[in-house]
Amino acid sequence: MRAVRHKLRMWNGIALATALSLAVGVVSGFFDGPKTDPESVVERFAAALTEGDIGEAAELTSYPAAAEAAITQAFDGLHAEKATFDVNQYIPLGDDAGIFNATADWSFGDGKNWQYNIDGRVRKLSIGWRVSWQPQTLAPGLGQGRTLRYDRTDAAPPRVFDIAGNLMMTEQRINTVTLDPGAMPDPVFSTNRLAKVIEPVAPLITGPTLMQELAATPGQRITAVSLRDDDFAVLEDDLRAVPGVVIDQRLKLISNDRRVSGPMVDAMRNVWQLNRDATAGWAVHAVDPDGTLIRQTGFQGPPGPDIRSTLDPRVQLAAEEAVVSVGTPAVIVMMQPSTGAVLAVTQNNQAAEMGPVAFTGQFPAGSALDLVGAAATAQNTDIQHAARQLGLGMDYKMPGLEQRTDDLDGKGANLMRTESGPDTDKQVKVSPLGMTLVAASVARGSTAVPVIAAGQPATTDESPAPMPREVNDRLRTMMWENVHRGPASMLAEHGDLIGMTGSFEDDRWFYGSKGDLAFAVFVKDADGSDQAVKMTSKLFKEMAKPPTP
Repeated sequence: MRAVRHKLRMWNGIALATALSLAVGVVSGFFDGPKTDPESVVERFAAALTEGDIGEAAELTSYPAAAEAAITQAFDGLHAEKATFDVNQYIPLGDDAGIFNATADWSFGDGKNWQYNIDGRVRKLSIGWRVSWQPQTLAPGLGQGRTLRYDRTDAAPPRVFDIAGNLMMTEQRINTVTLDPGAMPDPVFSTNRLAKVIEPVAPLITGPTLMQELAATPGQRITAVSLRDDDFAVLEDDLRAVPGVVIDQRLKLISNDRRVSGPMVDAMRNVWQLNRDATAGWAVHAVDPDGTLIRQTGFQGPPGPDIRSTLDPRVQLAAEEAVVSVGTPAVIVMMQPSTGAVLAVTQNNQAAEMGPVAFTGQFPAGSALDLVGAAATAQNTDIQHAARQLGLGMDYKMPGLEQRTDDLDGKGANLMRTESGPDTDKQVKVSPLGMTLVAASVARGSTAVPVIAAGQPATTDESPAPMPREVNDRLRTMMWENVHRGPASMLAEHGDLIGMTGSFEDDRWFYGSKGDLAFAVFVKDADGSDQAVKMTSKLFKEMAKPPTP
């Protein structure tokens, strides 16, 4: 009997433990499982949207497939940094319906927020309580096939004037003519026909050259030419008749005078774009299926100020005429010493293929740095210090312009002049802009600070001690003697022009000043030891000509 009672107690204990376990499980499930009452469903819907759990939010609606598509599009179209949905109030409407109010806040950064209230409904379906799906439950403006989109907005574009106050650059529509190989039954016919159509404006583009470009990028579109509206208007019908031609039209800031081009024009586009970016606004649009935009919110401030470039078209055009007089890479940079205004920057086609080398190119200075070495010797200092006094290596920061004047860092401690010989790696390298700064600094008697847009001068954290006046006078004397008694004597006819020649292997430099004008001329792989001097002479002869309309 004792054994039986023992077994009964054991089985009773097991049964009690099992019952307790089941009870705990039920209680745990009651507390841990998602609440299914209507107010909790609304709270879960808002929480899922806040967490970006689109699938969970959609499943809590009466029409999950439609809800998921709309919510996905909204999150993708707005690409907000953060979205927050908070339930403000729930009101029951009997046993099978209710209404709620919530607040939505989409944050796009920098104080850009879209806030609105949502009025929604919740219903009891056969599968439980669900948020009644309507597109407006997510955001106003939705419905009827509309989508949401965050857009940048821009005020009226600033105008760009030259140094004389004349309109220099405007935003115009550019028509880019491309060829689609997939739409050309006969590529030879299309390329030859297109070349014939654009011959009046682009005579160097031929059918064979277009075929070569197509062969170099099989299956891809190639750009044949970009046309201003006035040229495009004349050629449009003939262009569109060529099989395979596709026209891409975009707005672009371009020179009013198509002869004016080069690195300064590119730099002014950057300055212009910085102006646009600083004044950019924003908007949230509901987009109709036909593309109509319906503004929901946003802000657009006033336009930025117009831009006054330092470029002087007359000087620029003279420099462009001079720089094309050689068949190897050549660069001319010109500056006003008194103000630091960069008046002209030009590169011939050979130099342009190397990039914006007028501002960033690093070429061996060779003997062109002898003037800096003389300044260092006269002050019993190192060449790096003297170079800073003359504008080289000042680590200038210029809005809209990437530039580098030299690579002197770490090379100037005991260097009194450049290394000689063919070892390029041991050479101090400089840019044409850097040598222009040297000429401008000597001309003004203090370190020149470049500027390409009025009111936006270059800045630097460095402040070298000024060069003593007697040292600067000695440098000017060296430059005068170089022109009047030295290798640049052909330039003596240009009045008060002074300057220094320089060379490294076949590269040639000439930099100097004339009145309130400083400049540097660089010719790479020059055909002749006096090539830079000849280009300088041509430059000033071009400037002496009367301006053409």
